[in-house]
Amino acid sequence: MIYTTLLNIAVFQGIVLGFIILKSSLFNSNSNKYLAYLLFALSIILLNHVFELQDVFKSYPLLVFIDAFDWVFLLPVFTFLFIINRIDDTVKNRQKTYLYYIPFVYNSILTVGVYLDIVAGIYKIPESYMYLINILRMIQFLLAVIIVLFLPLYSYFMIKYLKDPQEKKWVITLLTFMYMLLVFWLTTYMVGWFFQLDVSSIMSVLGLSATFIIHWTAYIGIYKYKLAKNKEAIFNFLNNDLAISSSHLQIIENNNVEEYRQSITADNLYFQKLELLCKEQHIYTDSTLNREKVAEKLSISPGYLSQIMNAITGDNFANYINQYRVEAVKEMISNTEYENYNLLAMGLESGFTSKATFYKAFKKHTGQTPNEYKNTSK
Repeated sequence: MIYTTLLNIAVFQGIVLGFIILKSSLFNSNSNKYLAYLLFALSIILLNHVFELQDVFKSYPLLVFIDAFDWVFLLPVFTFLFIINRIDDTVKNRQKTYLYYIPFVYNSILTVGVYLDIVAGIYKIPESYMYLINILRMIQFLLAVIIVLFLPLYSYFMIKYLKDPQEKKWVITLLTFMYMLLVFWLTTYMVGWFFQLDVSSIMSVLGLSATFIIHWTAYIGIYKYKLAKNKEAIFNFLNNDLAISSSHLQIIENNNVEEYRQSITADNLYFQKLELLCKEQHIYTDSTLNREKVAEKLSISPGYLSQIMNAITGDNFANYINQYRVEAVKEMISNTEYENYNLLAMGLESGFTSKATFYKAFKKHTGQTPNEYKNTSK
């Protein structure tokens, strides 16, 4: 009784969370919609398990067609799509995502075809065709192994393209939980099928694990890390709305530093190029940006870059870059189109690596916290 109650709560919560993510302007994004689909798929799997425990399929045989669709094959797909829609478009666009749905479509068609015989009685599969059905089922197992074992591994590879370390940690944890759940499910299912064993008790444990994933996603994803990060919109804002015309600036490509070395003033060509990189290419949005990387882009030494910063701005490199990040956040706060956006999301997308560094830098450059600035700017 307690077990089925927990499952029912998880089913309800998964459906509600999915609709919140899809319908709320605060959470809705191209990436998060796949998280919603993931929660829906998990909820349907748990609902089918509840129906099986309560013998609902015996009372209403046609409901078994809900279980005929292999929803479990969508779990690694939606997890993968959730990840790649949070990374750079050039990487994402190389993915032929429609191919990942093949195992789900194939397995569902095969199972529905068999159920139309043994459940609905619409037609009868001849005994002579059973060898073909067995061959098709072996292909089904092969596709299950491919999608369940290898797609999550590929997802781990794609996580490296995520910029935010905090987000990367959360996504790795989610993927690990999902991967363990899928591996245990696949192993249990295949052992039960090949050896004709009763694996219902193990499946029950897996069901409880799925409820944990739903509850954990609710807490971590929604309340703690704020999935309200519409990365695409913020990225477009940073790369379009803040761009300036810089045709009058000279770009230095020569690697011979001494040829261009001059007195360190605001006219310094290296400083002008750095300004151009920040204002047009928005290099400050790279959370891994450091003095060495910028010096390499400018073809000068890190020491000379520090001299330029100190002489022209009277400050160090880190504060110079953070000032651009703070200005980017201020622009978004002032734009009514982004009034419902999460402040931490703006800071992380602008290049800050954590909430602490974001709030500290913002307070340093404005004298106010982001929340205070947002309230006073209304």
